[in-house]
Amino acid sequence: LAVRRSLVKTMKWQVVFFSISILYVSGQIHYSIFEEMKQGSIIGNVANDLDLDVKELSFRKLQIAPHNKKIDRESICEIEKKCMLNLEILAENPLKMLYHVKIDIQDINDNTPYFPKNIFNLSISEITTPGVHFALGKAEDPDLGVNSLQCYTLTPNQYFKLGEKISAEGLKYPELILEKPLDREKQSFLELILTASDGGKPVKTGTALIRIVVQDVNDNYPVFGQDTYRISLKEDATNGFQVLRLNATDEDEGTNAQITYLFSHTAANAMDTFSLDPDSGDIKIIGPLDYEVKQNYEITVEAKDGGGLGTYCTILIQILDVNDNAPEIQLVSLATPIPEDSIPGTVVAVFQVNDLDSGTNGEVSCDVPDTSLFKLLPTSTSYYQLVTFSSVDRETIPMYNITIIAKDEGSPQLSTKKVIQVAISDVNDNPPLFDKLKYIGYIFENNLPGTSVYSVQASDFDTDENARVTYSILNRNISDIPISSYISMNSKTGVVYAQRSFDYEQIRDFDFQVIAKDSGSPSLSSNVTVRICIVDKNDNAPKILYPSPDMEGTTLVKCVSCSTCSITES
Repeated sequence: LAVRRSLVKTMKWQVVFFSISILYVSGQIHYSIFEEMKQGSIIGNVANDLDLDVKELSFRKLQIAPHNKKIDRESICEIEKKCMLNLEILAENPLKMLYHVKIDIQDINDNTPYFPKNIFNLSISEITTPGVHFALGKAEDPDLGVNSLQCYTLTPNQYFKLGEKISAEGLKYPELILEKPLDREKQSFLELILTASDGGKPVKTGTALIRIVVQDVNDNYPVFGQDTYRISLKEDATNGFQVLRLNATDEDEGTNAQITYLFSHTAANAMDTFSLDPDSGDIKIIGPLDYEVKQNYEITVEAKDGGGLGTYCTILIQILDVNDNAPEIQLVSLATPIPEDSIPGTVVAVFQVNDLDSGTNGEVSCDVPDTSLFKLLPTSTSYYQLVTFSSVDRETIPMYNITIIAKDEGSPQLSTKKVIQVAISDVNDNPPLFDKLKYIGYIFENNLPGTSVYSVQASDFDTDENARVTYSILNRNISDIPISSYISMNSKTGVVYAQRSFDYEQIRDFDFQVIAKDSGSPSLSSNVTVRICIVDKNDNAPKILYPSPDMEGTTLVKCVSCSTCSITES
């Protein structure tokens, strides 16, 4: 027997040969088998089914062998719903009889659904309107009927649901349908699992990964960490010191998230004092800080993204005081000169002490060192009086240089010195004083009237009018003759002049009182005694008193001693 095979589609099979002797007319046999049967499985008994004697059959060889040694319906028939294998059996001896054998290969669920492309990459803008469909690739399942692909399922999520599109050929294509607006700032990336399931028992599934990148649009403003920043800076902070680094964030991405910082509605003095880096947001000191000039700065900064959206924050900078200012002493009133007869407690000066610093740095104390004549009395918070503590004497010290020291309570402590000159004005508290306790003057007899006899000198420790001395002679009589007939005196110079010509033989000396009187009010004076001695001249020839020249005999000479004032000119 020669056997031919006939297939629905051309396949590679080995020829099956039978040797048989039969006398019947041609017939037909139909077998039905499941795919994937093991090699050697019995399909049917041809002899019994054709009513032939087994002895008449000469079996040579039967082999149906695909590569996997099993019958695979999908390999034989691919997508054909009915897979039939046709065999023809020919009996040649003695009669030629042709028998038809049909083998129906039944499908089993031996294939898992799969996606030709197991990763789907989607890029969706965050402003996409809900309801938009996004096509996905379909899954494949070579099985038929209920064993074929039946449905798709999607990982549960809040943004997408799964839809299906049926093609004209009846194929199911899965689709993603946007249900809820996307927000890249909340979720910029999603991964979903698409599952394809068949209808077999047990169900077989295949999966694909859906990767969704949410594309950014500039729908977010930059955001500062704080609406208001409060910073404290010491006034001695140096240029270049970083005050603050601003950090605004933008939930967008790319250029939409690139932030630039700039001053907005900020006073010129603040921008002269602080700089702002547009890229880093660093605020640094570029100008001097001075608590005494300005204690607070308010800066407004705008953070603007690459899409033009901007937001603002406020920086409040408080300048803290450091002890960088020494106290200042301001003289308000100065009573100079003061009379030397001022009583203790007399106000000499009033001054104000200020310190531009604050707190303990601005608390000031004052002192007057190295003097027992003056002291300070505080009158109010910042005012002091300089008063006399004891009596002063112009004649001892006519001018005082009083040093006032003001110290603050800062650390390190700063101080200021101020020297106040206080002059002492004179009062007439000193009488004129003669330079001698007693004066003795000499004049030769026979002098001319008006001759200068002597001079006295008195001085007064006071000054000006109080020290201007005038001289006068105290009136008295000498032998009932007024002194003024003997002498006169220049009231300004104290020079004594002779008013007459003196005769030693008549008056040898005389005393008088000179008064020195100042011009103060009341006037003070002092007296001194002046003795004028007349110096004898040899203006008289000797006379013999006894005996008389008319007498004869021995001559007697009388020697007379010279008194203190009797000086005889040779």
